[in-house]
Amino acid sequence: MSDLHIRAAGPADLDAVLAFWKEAAEGTSISDDRDGVARLVARDSESLLLAEVGGELAGTVIAGFDGWRCSLYRLAVHPDARRRGVATALLEAAERRFVALGGRRGDAMVLEDNAVAQRAWGAAGYARERQWRRWTKPLGG
Repeated sequence: MSDLHIRAAGPADLDAVLAFWKEAAEGTSISDDRDGVARLVARDSESLLLAEVGGELAGTVIAGFDGWRCSLYRLAVHPDARRRGVATALLEAAERRFVALGGRRGDAMVLEDNAVAQRAWGAAGYARERQWRRWTKPLGG
């Protein structure tokens, strides 16, 4: 896809990203609101990567690095742009970011019931670690 452009999201992109996730992402997160995404972008301005095709949002990935772990979230591609290299380009950009920061391994959060996503992550070279399970606790009120 020759007109594909990857860039970091800024504060002006927040509403578009949230609307995009409602259309293109599977599942929801407790942080899927303007304040949550604004905090992400303010804390690490390079972590939310956007893929644009012809100036239109085609995909996202959050590539968070805390100095220890390289965490990937919200890999989402618009249904009309799937199977055209958008996810591959986003993951390559995320991995370059991680390597530049000293990261050693990318960890992706993938829904158990999302077979399409599992195939995509597998095709990108990621493998499920069966010995791990995610433990969570909502914080605050």
